[in-house]
Amino acid sequence: MRRRRLLCESFSQLRARRALLRMGELGRAGFTLIELLIVAVVLAILAAAIVPNLVGRTEIARRARAQSDIATLEMLLATFYLDMGRYPTEGEGIRVLYYSPETDTEKWKGPYVAKPMFKDPWNNPYVYRSPSTHGNLPYEIISYGKDGEEGGEGDDADVTSWVEIEGEG
Repeated sequence: MRRRRLLCESFSQLRARRALLRMGELGRAGFTLIELLIVAVVLAILAAAIVPNLVGRTEIARRARAQSDIATLEMLLATFYLDMGRYPTEGEGIRVLYYSPETDTEKWKGPYVAKPMFKDPWNNPYVYRSPSTHGNLPYEIISYGKDGEEGGEGDDADVTSWVEIEGEG
């Protein structure tokens, strides 16, 4: 009998101890309001320091990507030229780097790109002209920039495969 009473007391003590431990763990698991406010202030300070540096970089990045795409297309056009002995016609355009041309299909060793690169970073199609209207070049590739129209300044300026030399006109 005494043994049974000891077991019952020890069992109830064990349950009480577990309950106290659980309550203590739950009490320590959360953050205080002051800790949350400190974290919020630190995040606000970091955001205030970083965000102004990132604003306006989107257009710079898009222009850089357009320049990179055009340089890549020029390299692919050179490979196309080595295989075919000619540059794509204006009618074929740069699509011929991914899709087989209607003529000379036995010479075509494409696709020359893993995925089509027909649109610029502003989601406008790249313009391909052959022959070029600038100098004695066999072709030209143009992105009309943010506005999607020929010409423009700043973010709206065209990105081209040729380099404008001051004084040329």
